[in-house]
Amino acid sequence: MPSPLTDRARRRFLVGAGATALLVATERPARAAGVALPTPPVTPRVPMLRHQLGRTRDDPYAWLKYVPARGQRDIATMPAAIRDHLLAENAYAGAVLDRVAAAERRFLAALDARAPLGGGAPDVARGGWTYSVDESAGAHPRYTRRRAGTGTVELLLDENERARGQAYYRTTGQQVSPDGRLYAWAEDVGGNDRHRLCVRDLASGAVRIVVDTDAYGYGGLVFSPSSRWLFWIWRDARNRPTRVYRTPVTGGERVLVYEEHDPAIFMAIARTAADGFVAITLSGPDTSEVRLIAADAEERAPALVRPRASGRRYAIDEWDGALIALIEDEQAIDGRVARLDRRSFVETDTLVPHRVGTQILQLVPFRRALAWVERRDTLPRLMLLAPGGAAREVAFPGDAYALTVPGEQDYAAPTCRATIETPAAPPRWVAVDLASARTTTIATQRLAGYDPARFTVRRLYATAPDGERVPITLLTRRGARADGRAPLLLYGYGAYGVSSEALFDVAPTVLVEQGWSYAIAHVRGGAEKGRRWFLDGRRHHKRNSFTDFIACAQHLAATGHAARDRIVSYGLSAGGLLVGGAMNLAPALWAGVIATVPFVDMLNTMSDADHPLVPLFRPDWGDPLSSVADYDYMLSISPYENVRPAPYPPLFTTAGLKDDRVGYWEPAKLVAAVRAASTARAPALLLTDVAAGHQGSAGRDSVNHKMARLYAFAQGCVDGSFA
Repeated sequence: MPSPLTDRARRRFLVGAGATALLVATERPARAAGVALPTPPVTPRVPMLRHQLGRTRDDPYAWLKYVPARGQRDIATMPAAIRDHLLAENAYAGAVLDRVAAAERRFLAALDARAPLGGGAPDVARGGWTYSVDESAGAHPRYTRRRAGTGTVELLLDENERARGQAYYRTTGQQVSPDGRLYAWAEDVGGNDRHRLCVRDLASGAVRIVVDTDAYGYGGLVFSPSSRWLFWIWRDARNRPTRVYRTPVTGGERVLVYEEHDPAIFMAIARTAADGFVAITLSGPDTSEVRLIAADAEERAPALVRPRASGRRYAIDEWDGALIALIEDEQAIDGRVARLDRRSFVETDTLVPHRVGTQILQLVPFRRALAWVERRDTLPRLMLLAPGGAAREVAFPGDAYALTVPGEQDYAAPTCRATIETPAAPPRWVAVDLASARTTTIATQRLAGYDPARFTVRRLYATAPDGERVPITLLTRRGARADGRAPLLLYGYGAYGVSSEALFDVAPTVLVEQGWSYAIAHVRGGAEKGRRWFLDGRRHHKRNSFTDFIACAQHLAATGHAARDRIVSYGLSAGGLLVGGAMNLAPALWAGVIATVPFVDMLNTMSDADHPLVPLFRPDWGDPLSSVADYDYMLSISPYENVRPAPYPPLFTTAGLKDDRVGYWEPAKLVAAVRAASTARAPALLLTDVAAGHQGSAGRDSVNHKMARLYAFAQGCVDGSFA
């Protein structure tokens, strides 16, 4: 399987950090009640017959798709008909959202009031320095370090300063060099995930742009063990990460280290825990291979550990003088951990055996113990193994929580750093003693005016049509009655084996404080109940995700946690496929549907071999270019293809003009199809951010504005504002 860094990078790449920031201004005059809804733009139907595998389908809104011959999309250079249509859609969405402007201002004020008070991520000690992140210094974080015993503070990165004057700004990959002299990060100032790589000399404070464009930042840069080189990943013209380069940290010519020619392979790089190797992990949904560059041979070609093979995924790290491998294959579907000889790569023994239903998620090696995260009975668990000892579990209370263990910890540290949180309780950082397994709380995130005791988190289960028990994480006000009167926002994702963790997010707590219930539906397609849970919501089993989601909504209504006619669904990216599919199956169930940067034109996208993600994710969705069975199944579930005459609820979609993962035309086409088919008068909205890609600009202000608008729309769906 992909390494922990690879998995996190892949999830970040797929899921993003949230919906796009939106274009319409926040302050708008509210419309008077009773005023008719504005008239939506008319999307012309232009017949486009597509002939494929002996099948023919009409794609009448295909004209909305525009891919420039080179470079990225820009609103000023779009074909006039498409540009005018997108701007008309933005104007229409703004006019409709005028009706809930007061609710938007109310939500925004509540979100802004929950500013961080400190007590965030605790300092990290490494190499005689203490490293800090200050999230209360502005809209973006500020990274510093302090020399132990002197109080001298050095600036590593001030994102507020770097973001000044930028319409879009987001960073990733922040790291200090092994020798402590340099600090590197990747930054995106164009909104298209094509990063530039920056290195700060910590002695002089000078910042050098080592790579000016086309770098891939998510798990795509790492200092060499000697600190002489920066290894980094390059993105091709189709935005696929395909090459690994080595560049001197002082600047100079790049050297090609490895090039991948298979477009179905994803790529990430990282140092192993004890700095013995740089690992290049190449992976697809059902295969992987790792190539290693030894610390004493940084300029040599990488050595192959195991060739890729279908049905086998593995990741490599090092521990206790050897290499270790986390392996998934037909005999170990949920993973096992093996020890390998560090020179021959031969497997010598098993450290953690395979256990059906207990999925190993992440390895975090330390000199004193091997730590790993596994999921059992839907909950993440932290395990420890000392050299020559037996495995021990570190216990955490609760039946619905999220556990996060940073992967890049000091190998020599006596403790393992972990974070525990729930949808009600902000992150609590703990130090786990690697010898005794005792935990000590070292910091807790504090927010202005926030009291977690005002909320309750429950783990519930809905019964799917085929009898499967689908987990639900429910957030409500403490003492709230389950009397069937509260509106509900139901979130879901359910794809790529990415689990929807029970994380803390201040936005749902603000929603719940205003009388709502909030729930996460852990549908099949994620991995909340192991890899089998993922496989049962994948490819020709994808409809299970939709029916699981519907079952969760119905269960919450039946148990009084939601009013039957006041349920709003919310999905992001591949979660848009989920809520779009559930909307088509049961349009009358939903009071409203929110789909941000949604993957809803499934059949047409998966039929585009030039799309940067299509070759990679054919194992997850199928290949309608070569398989009749795959074509027919996609045709039966794709949200765009399955809009039908029915009373559709209010629909709010967002897009990023520069998005190369989910093109803006996907929600544009769905909105047009819903408007044409719906027998109700509910609005269908498309709002396109012309400056962003799949992710909006980072920063607390941008995120708060986005969520205030989405929640105001949800409020309008349940209080009749769009009638």
